[in-house]
Amino acid sequence: METKKHCFDFRQYRTQQELPEQERLLIGKAAEACGSAYAPYSGFRVGAAALLDDGEILCASNQESEVFPSGMCAERSLLYYVQANRPGRTIRTMAIASAPSPRECTPCGACRQVIADAEKRQQAPIRIVMSGAGRAIVIEEAKLLLPFTFELE
Repeated sequence: METKKHCFDFRQYRTQQELPEQERLLIGKAAEACGSAYAPYSGFRVGAAALLDDGEILCASNQESEVFPSGMCAERSLLYYVQANRPGRTIRTMAIASAPSPRECTPCGACRQVIADAEKRQQAPIRIVMSGAGRAIVIEEAKLLLPFTFELE
């Protein structure tokens, strides 16, 4: 038997004002996207924004359904939209925001897997900015959020 350890570095910002301007803008877009969320059951609205390789920013929000669990998280809505409508484009950074935002909004397990899949497919890291309560956590690549991803290969 061998014991191994998994750890990684991340940045935690006490205020979003400490972030670079581009990331503050992306958080703002993600927060705006919360306004288009359909969350009558949970009351938890989530927005996500992606900065693409050419500077374009795309946004999406969570969409619940009364046929639970047929809803979709903001992160997966956004990633599937990018894949379907901007094939071949690279996502540089993804920001996530929520309303209410009692703390930084982190992706669920399913979203972590799909973000890791997108990162693998594009063969480039996706920087993740998780915001909430006026703070932010930043990781340099999505695969750090889910160290033991499912892979068919």
